[in-house]
Amino acid sequence: MPSDEPRRLKVRVKSKNKTLSQRQWLERQLNDPYVARARREGFRSRAAFKLIEIDDKHHVLKHGARVLDLGAAPGGWSQVARKRIGETGRVIAIDVLEMDEIPGVDFAQLDFLDADAPDRLKVMLGGPADIVLSDMASNTTGHRQTDHLKIVALVEAAAEFAREVLKPGGSFLSKVIQGGTENVLLASLKRDFTSVKHVKPAASRSDSAELYVLATGFRGR
Repeated sequence: MPSDEPRRLKVRVKSKNKTLSQRQWLERQLNDPYVARARREGFRSRAAFKLIEIDDKHHVLKHGARVLDLGAAPGGWSQVARKRIGETGRVIAIDVLEMDEIPGVDFAQLDFLDADAPDRLKVMLGGPADIVLSDMASNTTGHRQTDHLKIVALVEAAAEFAREVLKPGGSFLSKVIQGGTENVLLASLKRDFTSVKHVKPAASRSDSAELYVLATGFRGR
C-alpha cells in the first residue's frame, strides 16, 4: 500500500564537532518518522506512539481510570493517557525532573522511591491506581551488562511501587530490556498478577533490545 506521506530524503549529519555516536543518534532522530509524526500531532516524544500502539491492542487505559505515570518527563505517555481515559479519569505524572504543564494532568516532582510516595500519590489520585505506567530508563554507563542490570533493578523497584498503589484488578506496564536476568522479575509478577506478557510495539525501534512487560489483573496485597 503506498504511503500517504511524501517520500522523505535521508538526512546525513556531517558535523566534525560531533562524535560518530552523536552523529548516528542525530541522524536516527532526523530520519525517524515517529519523531516527525510526534511533532505534527503535538506529542512531546515519539514514545507516545508506543503507548498508543500497546493500548490499541491490549486496552489498558480504561475510561475513567486513575493513572500514575512514573518518570513521566517530557510527558508523551501522560498526554496519551489523558486523552484515552476521558474527563472523568485522573492522571498523575511523577518525575524527579521538572516537566512543563499538560492540561488535565497533575504533576508531582518527587522520587517514587521516597517512603511516603505511595500514600501521597494515592491521596492525589483520590484512591488506589487502576494502572501504573513506566517508560523509565536508567542512565547508561556504556557497559552492556551493567546497564541491563540497572534497568532491571529500576523495573523491579517500579513493580514494587505498583504493588503498593494499585487496586485489585489493576495493571502495570513498564519498559524492560532483553538480556535474561528479567526472568526473576517476570516470575515475581506472575505471583501477583493474573496475566504477564512481553509486548513490543512497532514504534519501538526494531534494532533495540527494548521490550515492555504488561501485567494485568493485580491480585492485591
